[in-house]
Amino acid sequence: MFEQQRSNPSVLTVPTINAQQQITSKPLRDSVKQALRNYLSQLNGQDVNDLYEIVLAEVEHPMLDMIMQYTRGNQTRAALMLGINRGTLRKKLKKYGMG
Repeated sequence: MFEQQRSNPSVLTVPTINAQQQITSKPLRDSVKQALRNYLSQLNGQDVNDLYEIVLAEVEHPMLDMIMQYTRGNQTRAALMLGINRGTLRKKLKKYGMG
């Protein structure tokens, strides 16, 4: 699903299909921007109070799911990959009903 950009391994990319039906990659941040742009355009001036939590949950939950699959449920390894401590990981897994 996500790939690391060869020129900059700290940038995650998302495969996309362009107008010519070719598969290309674009930075994940661009996909997040586009999703936010679409979301905000549908608000029609309404206020939203928890946008940060909404966006964080949309990214964090699938990220945790994929990392836990990748590490075959090894929380120590997953926490190291994510750069967080194991207690924080367990708290996040519980938040999303994953642990």
